[in-house]
Amino acid sequence: MSWIFKNRLGQIENFKNHPIQVQDTIFFELIKAGKETEFGKEYNFNSIRNYDDFARQVPILDYEGIKPYIDKTMKGNQGVLWNSDIEWFAKSSGTTSSRSKYIPVTTECLEECHYKGGKDLVSLYIANYPNSRLFAGKSLTIGGTLEKNPLNPQGTAKAGDISAVIMQNLPIWAQFVRTPSLETALMSEWEAKIDKMARETMNEDVTCIAGVPTWTIVLIQKIMEIKKANNILEVWPNLEVFFHGAVAFGPYRSLFKELIPSSRMRYVETYNASEGFFGIQDQANSEELLLLLDYGIFYEFIPMEEWEKENPKVVPLAGVEVDKNYAMVITTNGGLWRYKIGDTVKFTSTTPYRFKITGRTKHFINAFGEEVIVENAERAIQFAAEHTGATISNFTAAPVYFENSESKGAHEWLIEFHKGPSDCNKFNSLLDKHLREINSDYDAKRYKDLALTAPVIHHAPHGLFDLWLGEKGKLGGQHKVPRLSNNREYLDEILKLMESVNSVKN
Repeated sequence: MSWIFKNRLGQIENFKNHPIQVQDTIFFELIKAGKETEFGKEYNFNSIRNYDDFARQVPILDYEGIKPYIDKTMKGNQGVLWNSDIEWFAKSSGTTSSRSKYIPVTTECLEECHYKGGKDLVSLYIANYPNSRLFAGKSLTIGGTLEKNPLNPQGTAKAGDISAVIMQNLPIWAQFVRTPSLETALMSEWEAKIDKMARETMNEDVTCIAGVPTWTIVLIQKIMEIKKANNILEVWPNLEVFFHGAVAFGPYRSLFKELIPSSRMRYVETYNASEGFFGIQDQANSEELLLLLDYGIFYEFIPMEEWEKENPKVVPLAGVEVDKNYAMVITTNGGLWRYKIGDTVKFTSTTPYRFKITGRTKHFINAFGEEVIVENAERAIQFAAEHTGATISNFTAAPVYFENSESKGAHEWLIEFHKGPSDCNKFNSLLDKHLREINSDYDAKRYKDLALTAPVIHHAPHGLFDLWLGEKGKLGGQHKVPRLSNNREYLDEILKLMESVNSVKN
């Protein structure tokens, strides 16, 4: 198995060494595939000879812009966005909207993007750790759920979390090396699912876990409870790696060290979304992600200072600069054309193209000109937790607006701790202090409480965020709590729920 995966390394080296040529090839392949689609005819793909033609003729689209084409496809029409039949749709977490989003998943997208990402993840891991015993045991994967296509329930197309779509279509050989059973992994009721997953997997020799940190923690804790274990290594002594994604790992790192107390345990980040597989942590000594360039995805980027403009400047990969915040725009073999995915990234290198995820285009706090992005918040809360012995389960934050001309603004945080800080006042102070150190705009507003006073921080009772997600019908899969919001919609809802939970307890 190791030998098979190592063969992919040459192709990875090719796109690392020739990134622009590889992207050019992908670009023309996508244009060719889109020429006879309804979308391609509408925007005259036949006349596109180069990138400049493409940028001039095809508009930048958000979900609302591409939704009519997706809806038409979901209703059973083919050839709308892509030149092969689309039978699967990935249900997005919808954290930027109260309504779910459905992303088309083509056969090409599964084979040339998502599955290739899984193979490359293993290939790079084995290259970094040649003595790995990964294949001596099983890989534990926590899948989402599948449902009928809501716009055509009588049809054959299915919708669900991207993890569920991937699992349902895995080749037979891949099913043999993973656990739990497909039937259990795709269960829809999450409380029963976690219990059944725990009982199925606790007697397996698990060497690898792949999934979202939040649900992985819940599963590990359940297994430890059933087995009366002090840590998960008493159950899975050969566990060696956690491939994680969907949310930033920093705030969870100390908790995982408690659950898996081994200096040999490895953590590898991936950037795999409903829309595609974009990045892998390819170096053992760095948390940067390698941008994956031969996956049927053509990349463009909008500098964040251009984001709010009616006609923002857009640059292809060749035009990006290091240490600059960009919103990602993708054209994919899943039928997405110049689509704003909603994520922001910052390149750390262009030889090869490596980057870090900095947040979401709609997940930030800039109510007072402080421009706090998710990356800032996660670094600050991680710093405070590490220095007070705390471990974080979940958090969200929003602005406190001026009540009158005499009042000042602030940030209000709601944090659910797995293990509370040794000193709450110290935790609050360190969070604020470190945020000032890493964000000069926030620091300027905090100077002598000029515009912002010290943050207001609440401790949430255990399970509050899951309860809120459950009430929204978003518990499970890749659904997650929005870290930051520039309005108080989410925070006020969760605070109100906390009030009712506390009143019941009292």
